[in-house]
Amino acid sequence: MMTCDAVVIGAGVVGLAIARELARGGREVLVLEAEDRFGTQTSSRNSEVIHAGLYYPPGSLKARLCVEGQALLYRFCAEHGVPHRRIGKLLIATDDAERPRLDALAKNAAANGVHLQPLDAKEVSALEPEVTAVAGLWSPTTGIVDSHALMHRLLVDAEAHGAKLVTRTPVVGGRGRVLDCGGAEPVTLRCRTVVNAAGLNAQRVATALRATGVPPTHYAKGHYFTLRSPSPFSHLVYPMPDSAGLGIHVTLDLTGACKFGPDVTSWPAAPEYSFDAGLEDKFERAVRRYWPALPEHALQPGFTGIRPKVSGPGEAPGDFVIERGVQGLVHLFGIESPGLTAALAIAAYVAAMLKR
Repeated sequence: MMTCDAVVIGAGVVGLAIARELARGGREVLVLEAEDRFGTQTSSRNSEVIHAGLYYPPGSLKARLCVEGQALLYRFCAEHGVPHRRIGKLLIATDDAERPRLDALAKNAAANGVHLQPLDAKEVSALEPEVTAVAGLWSPTTGIVDSHALMHRLLVDAEAHGAKLVTRTPVVGGRGRVLDCGGAEPVTLRCRTVVNAAGLNAQRVATALRATGVPPTHYAKGHYFTLRSPSPFSHLVYPMPDSAGLGIHVTLDLTGACKFGPDVTSWPAAPEYSFDAGLEDKFERAVRRYWPALPEHALQPGFTGIRPKVSGPGEAPGDFVIERGVQGLVHLFGIESPGLTAALAIAAYVAAMLKR
């Protein structure tokens, strides 16, 4: 049996941010990743949007850590040369029936300390001539980021402060802060501190460590379609959110390429990334509600991603769950969107929790 100071389980964007935070605080940090490289799951299969904090209930961890995390993330990207753009987001009502929902989102954002600019139809058209809407809200602080470059920079900074990443090393059992690790060279680690940031596998890891009160696991699968032609959009464009997510919206990457999504059409029993057939018509109908000029057959399958949710189909969206187990052990469950935006704030929150 080997002894360790601090172990972070999971090398997604949140796990890497936590490892960096602990290492910068003087801890000796080991990051255990089950895959063969960092950030292969939720952290690399998303919209890469830097969110402002519009949607989440005031007082929730999602609201608080998104708002705090956005400021930290922009600062980190600027200081460390991570490609990003403060591109802005247009949130729209496509008909009068959606105006009350738009107004409710404006009030919710204000309660979270987020300023949005109301727009009429002409102002929406001035920002995005191809978009048809009766009203809108402009979020000037929403942006986009290269998630892979962000994770690489977090890892480099963590390693500069002594952290070490070990891949192909799943946690398969143990108890509390004693970890049984698999892989080519199985080992048991006795740790002073353990942070379970395993994302899609966080509940499985917690169960393997004999934690109690582990929340249920729900995998929400989403699809993204890409546009075959150059993008007509200059900003992110979001319709009204639906019960499962933020609606099939427009996002741009740092090259200007356009993608639409995600939907939430299936809840698989286990993570799998196949692209379901027969979705093009559904996506075209959704996009044409705000972009009527979408050409026929202009969409092509892009990729899929899976959100680790603590609430299932038909249930109210759940908050982040960040809780202590035994002393020196923290579990993170349901770290879905806005987890990328909130990563640095989550890291600070976990580090403070461990000090208490």
